[in-house]
Amino acid sequence: MATTTADIANGLCFRMDSHIWRVIEFLHVKPGKGPAFVRTKIKNLNNGKIVDKTFNSGVAIDVVRIETREYQFLYKDDNYNFMNLDDYEQISIPDHMINAPQFLKEGMKCIVLFNTEDDQPMSCDLPQYVEYSITYTEPGVRGDTATNATKPATLDIGVDVRVPLFINEGDTVRVDTTTGQYHERVKK
Repeated sequence: MATTTADIANGLCFRMDSHIWRVIEFLHVKPGKGPAFVRTKIKNLNNGKIVDKTFNSGVAIDVVRIETREYQFLYKDDNYNFMNLDDYEQISIPDHMINAPQFLKEGMKCIVLFNTEDDQPMSCDLPQYVEYSITYTEPGVRGDTATNATKPATLDIGVDVRVPLFINEGDTVRVDTTTGQYHERVKK
């Protein structure tokens, strides 16, 4: 069965212009006048570039079969190095293939997408929410929870994020790796 733009969904991978693309967002549009179309935001898995693209409805697309595997992050040298926990095979992935490389920490488990045609990694996704310790921030003020004011804080991986005023050094916070923003404080 041929795949068309009507089958577009988040995460779908397809070949276009000799590159492999992954759908990040999509919207099917049926205007009052004229033909329907699909508005998408797609990521080039070869170089990491994200573009907006509009497809006419019903146009055939060349879907690429992918497979997901769980890998553990080991260390960073020129690239990021991961290990398959089943067979201990190690792979090296460049930073443009990782959705948020600055939030990687040793031992973190990630999902790596592989092209089933050539068994090559295409992208690496971190968990959406990851917990980090605060290593530095200005002291919090007791009872200062009513406002939406934020202050800078440094995570244990060296990344700076904005946190609410009541967060202190030593607190553990959950960060959304897709947006790079503070999500919540973790209760001990």
